[in-house]
Amino acid sequence: MTTSSPQPRWLSEEEQHAWRAYMASTQLVSDALDRQLQRDANMPHAYYSLLVWLSETPERSMRMTELAERSKITRSRLSHAIARLEENGWVRRESCPSDRRGQLAVLTDDGFAALAAAAPGHVEAVRGAIFDRLSPEQTKQLGEICRIVAEGLQPEEGTSADLPWLR
Repeated sequence: MTTSSPQPRWLSEEEQHAWRAYMASTQLVSDALDRQLQRDANMPHAYYSLLVWLSETPERSMRMTELAERSKITRSRLSHAIARLEENGWVRRESCPSDRRGQLAVLTDDGFAALAAAAPGHVEAVRGAIFDRLSPEQTKQLGEICRIVAEGLQPEEGTSADLPWLR
């Protein structure tokens, strides 16, 4: 007795167009935002995002493992990024007082100032790339669609509570 593998569920023509448009738009937006931040603030978008995460936490500090999880990057890549941010004086590492093995990433005053200086240009770049092109209804739909997709990809019954940026 032979078993055949299930047939793949190919994308419909409309789904294929939507998928390709999504892929092109996310790559183009990511590239545009990265170029803007490199040009105007001398930092890649990934570093800007780390500074934002830290700026939004109490005492502007977060365990390295939590920062890696929230930013969806590996611990190795985070360690490299934090080292670069330390070289700029924007972040420092501290031992975690509740766990000697853990480390905290702490946003310095210089890092907060760098973030504050970069934010207005970044917001304008985001507006120009996305929101200035959409109606208020499309903006609402985009948010709902992205939330549904993100929640569906969270491990074990993901919810927006597990995705702090969707709150």
